[in-house]
Amino acid sequence: MMETFQYRKDREEYNLARVKALEALLIKKGIITSETVDTVLDYFETKMGPFNGAKIVARAWVDPTFKERLLADTPKAIAELNLPEGMAGAEGEHMRAVANSPEVHNLIICSLCSCYPWPVLGLPPYWYKDPTFRSRAAREPRAVISEFGLPIPENIEIKVWDSSAQIRWFVIPERPEGTEDFSETDLEALVTPEAMMGVAVATVA
Repeated sequence: MMETFQYRKDREEYNLARVKALEALLIKKGIITSETVDTVLDYFETKMGPFNGAKIVARAWVDPTFKERLLADTPKAIAELNLPEGMAGAEGEHMRAVANSPEVHNLIICSLCSCYPWPVLGLPPYWYKDPTFRSRAAREPRAVISEFGLPIPENIEIKVWDSSAQIRWFVIPERPEGTEDFSETDLEALVTPEAMMGVAVATVA
């Protein structure tokens, strides 16, 4: 990843200390309990995260008619799947999917803030919220994507989709070649949050 997006090396320890201090203060004031924190953590570890997005993408890869419905009305198509309740709840309002193709590569950003479809991608990474990434990706997406290690040929159009509180975008990456015999579960394992953001592609290890 490009050096511009690097953070202080101790950022995890630094942020953990801040979170612990804030958590202790809120518990002391009776605003939350320790069980509240555990419930939230469990929610994002087991119910809302990129594993949901991987299921959606894999189904779109194996079922072209589902893919059509997904692109036409994303929340309605997602509701067809056996996913946890809350897919259209907090941070999942008005989700929309776009599909990569041999002619078009899609990139998801949030130029004003860090709006992100948490139910299908999990929590946003540090760099997604970085002002440098947000501004540069909007101006020169091809260069920024290349700095993530994914050079996009000039003959492929790059479309940038700007998420907001009104619409939260995610990408249906292209299905990797050589996966014709893969099961839907096998395909899920190939889908990463980065591929669903457009800074990577799905690949076979």
